Amino acid sequence: MVLPLSLWWPTTAKQKGQVKISALDEKIVGLYFSANWYPPCRNFNQVLVNIYEQLKQSGANFEIVYVSSDEDIEAFSDYYHNSMPWPAIPFADLETKKALNRKFDIEGIPCLVILQPNDNKDEATLCDGVELVYRYGVRAFPFTKERLEELQREDRERHENQNLTNLLTNHHRDYLLGHPRPKQVPVASLVGKTVGLYFSAQWCIPCVKFIPKLISIYHNIKQVLADKQGNNNNGHEDFEIVFVSSDHDQASFDSYFSSMPWLALPFGDPNIKNLVKHFDVKGIPSLVILGPDGKTVSINGRNLINLYQENAYPFTEARINTLEKQLDEEAKSLPRSVYHSGHRHELNLVSDGNGGGPFICCDCDEQGSAWAYLCLECGYEVHPKCVMATVGR
Repeated sequence: MVLPLSLWWPTTAKQKGQVKISALDEKIVGLYFSANWYPPCRNFNQVLVNIYEQLKQSGANFEIVYVSSDEDIEAFSDYYHNSMPWPAIPFADLETKKALNRKFDIEGIPCLVILQPNDNKDEATLCDGVELVYRYGVRAFPFTKERLEELQREDRERHENQNLTNLLTNHHRDYLLGHPRPKQVPVASLVGKTVGLYFSAQWCIPCVKFIPKLISIYHNIKQVLADKQGNNNNGHEDFEIVFVSSDHDQASFDSYFSSMPWLALPFGDPNIKNLVKHFDVKGIPSLVILGPDGKTVSINGRNLINLYQENAYPFTEARINTLEKQLDEEAKSLPRSVYHSGHRHELNLVSDGNGGGPFICCDCDEQGSAWAYLCLECGYEVHPKCVMATVGR
């Protein structure tokens, strides 16, 4: 194995001892690539410490080794000594750290590479330990392929059996918050409706920017459905949104929710963490769409809203396929290249199949996919609608 003969080991909060590498024999080892200067590393470190301590208390045969990408010894010492209870490659041992980065092809941090005791220790058993820890916590242990398959099978079963009742209620609550407060709306009243779960928070700048658009589209969808029902529609079609808060306190939740025309889970409700894990929500704002049967229609509701506005309803695969074909037809009339007021270089029209793909529009800061105008020199990319809105001004 590439590890040195000895490692630094925490003996007290401020003093480190040494331990021979042989102490890792017969243990499941997580090589933890991280650095103090990168906020996602510091965020993940808190999660990993909690998981590590739980596993240690349960007697699990598990150890972590920190492989530092810190900029200097002071940064290493501050980060390691004050926040990590596991051993580390000595900061001065640059050769070992470089060798480990090369061997396991580390392209980004944080990264947690799992080595099993009965396998060849020169080979990684699992290289996406960060994802597993975030998604499953201590349940991911012992990080084997078999355990991963078992967890994925459980996920599939949960998704197959999901409905609005088991997603949004618990033993103490069968309602959602409505307006005016303290109105309570039974979860059962949403059965048979298309429902959007809106993961958001007042402290999140992209959330604050997205909310006016979502409110406008929410009302537009409601109006379209009301018009259809007025024209002898069967009345069963309906749409609702449920706010799933990541706010830091009750006051922030109350202030933010007061700006929304839809429903919400109560602040701090235990279902919130379950929903984040169930739908693997990695960032906010996020909009998960549930069909009238309570099953997942799309986890990319925000992107669909940005691309198609209210036309995205009911967000089904069939509906999106129709809209994509319409976009392809509309793209035939778009200029192949343009100049945009927000950029100095020529922009070229691209699609998913010829250099495009998912992107963040440099004009409106919202997600996009399918067709885009792209600068081949520097990667500047914008929605066609954002370009055409300024062409000719």
